[in-house]
Amino acid sequence: MNLVLLFLAVVLPAYDSIKGIDRYATKAEYEAAVADKRYTLDKVEYTSDGLKVFAYVYAPKKTAKKLPVIVFNRGSYVREEFAPELLAMFRRLADSGFIVVAPTYRQSAGAEGRDEMGGADVDDLMNVMSVVRNLPGADDKNVFLYGESRGGMMTYQAIRDRFPARAAAVFGGFTDLHAMLAASPQMMSVATQIWPDYATSSASIDERRSAVLWADRLDVPLLIMHGGADSLDPGQSLALATKLQQLKKEYSLVIHAGSNHVMSDWRVERDAMVVDWFRSHMAK
Repeated sequence: MNLVLLFLAVVLPAYDSIKGIDRYATKAEYEAAVADKRYTLDKVEYTSDGLKVFAYVYAPKKTAKKLPVIVFNRGSYVREEFAPELLAMFRRLADSGFIVVAPTYRQSAGAEGRDEMGGADVDDLMNVMSVVRNLPGADDKNVFLYGESRGGMMTYQAIRDRFPARAAAVFGGFTDLHAMLAASPQMMSVATQIWPDYATSSASIDERRSAVLWADRLDVPLLIMHGGADSLDPGQSLALATKLQQLKKEYSLVIHAGSNHVMSDWRVERDAMVVDWFRSHMAK
């Protein structure tokens, strides 16, 4: 079914006004991306479970051929507009020949609904394929998943639920919710705000969001990356890799010594490794 996409331009504020952007880009990187007129950054509306939700689309203004697509899954919980902090990364991926589509998820960036952080909001990721299939210049036979932190957990769930990805990559993703919360009283207090019924429904909430419990259902080639100095235990990624190894799944694991949660010091190399991983799994 053809979907008529409405493209809404995204306002890009001054670098110094964007909270936390220094973890993702220098001022020079950001301003170079803002000034690069080869690409457009738009916000597209689509429907998920009857809700109005959005995705950012970063794509070349002109392309003579169909381009592969990276569906990028952001970290954190409810957010306002978050595309500006990721703009420099989007540009790196686009310079490597990809269109980038980044779902905002329900309750964020003007979208309807309530974010359950790995609950029904996973549908917003699954349903973003309606955008990809109707996106001018997009090759919907070469779609890849890329996830950061919470978005890594969403990426694992999408693979489990048969998102049509040829390969996937994750950095800073948790794979065992129970272990993560047990290690941090602060995170546990936040968990009860995200999931008010966590005290009585922890088993089902944990199971749905913990890839280490259903690694046998991860049948897409996975590149798993983690910062060695991440406050989120790199053992989370190691545990999943161990399961994938036992199951003889296709994966690669990189734990980069000294890197933080989003691998700020290694961001260019991180994205280059992801691009190489995706290219190696491209349909001809």
